[in-house]
Amino acid sequence: MAKKLWGGRFSKKTDPLVEEFTKSIQYDYKLAVYDIAGSIAHVEILKKAGYLTSAEASKLVRGLQSIYHNIKDGSFALDTASEDVHTRVQNLLEKKIGAVAFKLHTARSRNDQVAFDMKLYCEMMIPALLGELTQLTGTLCVLAGKYKQVIMPGFTHLQHAQPVYLKEYIGAYVQMLKRDSARLDHIAKNIRPTLGAGALAGTPIDSSKYKGMVEVTVNSLDAVSDRDFVIEIISALSIVAMHLSRLAEDLIIWSSKEFDFVEIDEAFCTGSSLMPQKKNPDVLELIRGYAGRLYGNLVSVLTMMKGLPLTYNRDMQLDKEPLFNSFEIVSSELKVLAGLIKTLKFNSDKIEEHLKDESLYATDIVYYLVDKKVPFKTAHTIVGKLVKYSLDNDILIKDMPESLLKKFSDKFVKKEVIKLFDPLVSVRSKK
Repeated sequence: MAKKLWGGRFSKKTDPLVEEFTKSIQYDYKLAVYDIAGSIAHVEILKKAGYLTSAEASKLVRGLQSIYHNIKDGSFALDTASEDVHTRVQNLLEKKIGAVAFKLHTARSRNDQVAFDMKLYCEMMIPALLGELTQLTGTLCVLAGKYKQVIMPGFTHLQHAQPVYLKEYIGAYVQMLKRDSARLDHIAKNIRPTLGAGALAGTPIDSSKYKGMVEVTVNSLDAVSDRDFVIEIISALSIVAMHLSRLAEDLIIWSSKEFDFVEIDEAFCTGSSLMPQKKNPDVLELIRGYAGRLYGNLVSVLTMMKGLPLTYNRDMQLDKEPLFNSFEIVSSELKVLAGLIKTLKFNSDKIEEHLKDESLYATDIVYYLVDKKVPFKTAHTIVGKLVKYSLDNDILIKDMPESLLKKFSDKFVKKEVIKLFDPLVSVRSKK
């Protein structure tokens, strides 16, 4: 294990099993650039508070900036022997600038460091994700515009319900994604990266004097123990994943031979190692499956936090992987789904075949009777019996003679009823 940020109180070396079990560098290295940003702000605070000379502060900032450039150009070595990212940055800084690096940890703790790093990470990641959400939303809008005249069966309980415009079906997902964007934007606006809490009790520095650099810690105990923002973000991302999963499921169903509403481009499908005819919607199935991973990430953090006493506990180290993983999964899904949707081709002829199902217009017939002053409940019962008779006797309603229609209601006029079995008439009748 590399040099630690602690150890003076200990006379024994840490057991190698403990070192391996407790380290987090293998995933929290992703916070390196945010840790450096916080460290640079901390240097300026220390200088203004009189803990650093201008020369010392300049040397520290140059060293930290050098590490930042190493990260950006890919030369920042992970060093899995380090306990965590904070230790790695500190040890690398010491190598670059010498003993003055020891002053950097004045009036700070990894407890408030990691809270700052995580919040800054989230502040940077959410806008990028919002951009990807906007791109997918725009792709769906283009698709809806392309097929704006297409009418399709709407479904409830996966059964034919009523005709709807395809653009409205797609528009439902647009609304979901817009809510997702608003939810994440609201969370981002409420994230407050803070420094100055120390381990839990604050520090000798009055951070309110330097509030232009970082947010002022309102309550130091809360600052180091709060992970609400992590839970809120994973929750919001879980909802995004749920929406994407629902869209994926619709497309999986529609692309099946039983429906054949839509064709997914081969570039976004895979084949079978045994069955040469197969064209599988694996991308959509994985999007559907990954929703469970997001839910698991949310539950893991909620469960981790539910019994923790104030303030910081090492359990909280386990918030990072679920957060990082959730961002990465949703980002990948948004990108690949935007590409897939651009390739979709709807089969209008097949959709029109489904629109021949008379049951889709049953509600229109109910409204027809209501317009003729028949009470809704009575009209509902009449049409229900009419549909049952049609099915039991294998005769279409529009093929029934008027005399038969009038046995169900004397309000029926055949030439008027026949006009109701038109998808365009049906959708235009709805407001």
